Amino acid sequence: MSACRHRRWAVCLAAVLLAASGCASYRFGNNTLYAANVRTIYVPVFQCDSFRTTPAIDVGERLTEAVCKEIEKRTPFKVVGSEEAADSVLTGRVVSDTKRMVVESPTDQSRQVEMNYQVLVTWADRGGTVIASGDVPLPAATVDVGQAASLVPEFGRSVASTQQEAIVKLAQQIVGLMEEPW
Repeated sequence: MSACRHRRWAVCLAAVLLAASGCASYRFGNNTLYAANVRTIYVPVFQCDSFRTTPAIDVGERLTEAVCKEIEKRTPFKVVGSEEAADSVLTGRVVSDTKRMVVESPTDQSRQVEMNYQVLVTWADRGGTVIASGDVPLPAATVDVGQAASLVPEFGRSVASTQQEAIVKLAQQIVGLMEEPW
């Protein structure tokens, strides 16, 4: 009886070890969406070419903060504080910040304004090589990402809340570019 029980345990243990060795390189969960050779990312403050930006309202700093939060929230990567400690670097530049009146009142007051941001983004390893998976660069050498948000004062929207909405959506798009293709 005891020898039979030991044999059963040995067979179960062998089956578990065999199954585990077959799945040693298998990735699961959200780890399958991202590059396996990257663990840490350095995100320097995004440059901003906008003439609307003042020191008190720097879109580049706010976008950098939103991107870092989104990376930590959605990816297995860890954002680090220096380029030397990182496997990769994500850089960005806000190249366009425009406002366009969509609807105006008969007294020439704005009723709805569309705010647009365009950002150029590059994700590269420490050596400067664009991170790629197979033949498809992720993202390409430089990717143009854009986002629009509507400012409607009658609904309690302010310039700051509209900018923040656009910044959060831009951050989501930028981090979405880090996913590997299926």
